[in-house]
Amino acid sequence: MEPITFFNRYTNSIETEQVYGESFLKWAYGNPLGKIALHAFVKRPFFSSWYGKRMNAPKTKEKIAPFILDYQMDADDFLDTPESFRHFNDFFYRKLKPAARPIADSDIVFPADGRHLGFQNAEEVSGVFLKGQKWDLHALIGDAKLYEQFKNGSLVLSRLCPVDYHRFHFPCDGTPSETRLINGPLFSVSPIALRQNLAYMWENKRTCTVLDTPDLGRVLILEIGATCVGSILQTYKAGTPISKGAEKGYFAFGGSTTITIFQEGKVQLADDLLKHSAVQQELYAKMGDMMGTSL
Repeated sequence: MEPITFFNRYTNSIETEQVYGESFLKWAYGNPLGKIALHAFVKRPFFSSWYGKRMNAPKTKEKIAPFILDYQMDADDFLDTPESFRHFNDFFYRKLKPAARPIADSDIVFPADGRHLGFQNAEEVSGVFLKGQKWDLHALIGDAKLYEQFKNGSLVLSRLCPVDYHRFHFPCDGTPSETRLINGPLFSVSPIALRQNLAYMWENKRTCTVLDTPDLGRVLILEIGATCVGSILQTYKAGTPISKGAEKGYFAFGGSTTITIFQEGKVQLADDLLKHSAVQQELYAKMGDMMGTSL
């Protein structure tokens, strides 16, 4: 399988992703025996729940220091010291110092650290991770009436790796609804898996929140579950106005994805995001950085 590469907004260069659990992913999604195991139990919620609980065990604290070293993480960004975490999950959904993620002076910002793809009209894109794969917005949203409000809208996919900061935030000002849960299996959302089947995005367990905004109409925010994601936890209060960059929630152990969908004609996504997405290359950017402007 080809290596996973992305364009880093900060180094202005193409980099190769260091994939956590790469050998397992290649086996599960590329080996015939692995695919049997994938459908028999790996995609099942009980498997991810079991793995997530393992990451709550006190002995997993021993994994933290090697993980920080292996992935060259900057512990100075952490709100708490590495020694203070009770277990690996505690470290995994750590908070950061506010200064570590300044909020850009733009209309919309990235909701999470990660590798991002953005499309002005998601329904016109004919290649996502693989030629011929298209978004099925209707299936992704899972609500016919809501789909009518967002069809032909702009979409940003923000893919988090295990090494990333795993709290997700609001991309703009507004008033959020209650979160709706859409149940489903838990396939991986790594490009290793999505190159084979983009539909994992709208088959997986996911959560959906509508954000009513002062200037951008309605914004749809989804969090997508994935293999070994123990939980998607919301920390915001529904019905209470929030500011751009405010925390929305966090993922327990595992890489995952957030998706932001804007109504047609409401936003202009950032030039570098569109440029790299047009050639199916993800853009690495941090939470709070510029994602686009209003139209």
